[in-house]
Amino acid sequence: MALENDTQAPDFELPNQYGEHIRLGEFKGKRPVALVFFPLAFSSTCTSELCSLSENLALFVSNGVELIGVSTDSKAVLRAFAESQGYDFTLLSDFWPHGAVAKEYGVFLDSKGFANRATFLIDINGIIRASFITAPGEARSIEEYRAALEEIVPEPVQA
Repeated sequence: MALENDTQAPDFELPNQYGEHIRLGEFKGKRPVALVFFPLAFSSTCTSELCSLSENLALFVSNGVELIGVSTDSKAVLRAFAESQGYDFTLLSDFWPHGAVAKEYGVFLDSKGFANRATFLIDINGIIRASFITAPGEARSIEEYRAALEEIVPEPVQA
């Protein structure tokens, strides 16, 4: 079962697409995080979904929110995926131990061997303020992200 809103987001450390280790706790006290679990790089639904996020990256940036994608793909696959699509946000590899972070967040699909499409909006204090999960094969919409961002960032940051 997925973690509930208004609970502390579990801290973790995973390698990004460049092999650099990123710890969720590094953002605590600095900026909110949109943690986006997705099943598989290069699959059609995941590609279109992450392309939509990339096209709407300003929505996150203008609200001071760090956008982070997480999948069970290896960092090498995630790097190739990000480069081929031109993604300008962090992708983390939950490859080994396989799906450990997805399991901790309650979104790993044991029968499939990868994470479900699940998003957790985590506030500056590390608390999950909004979350949504879609059915297998169903993409998340930008409107869901807009609504969720209102839960953690009431007004856009002025540049």
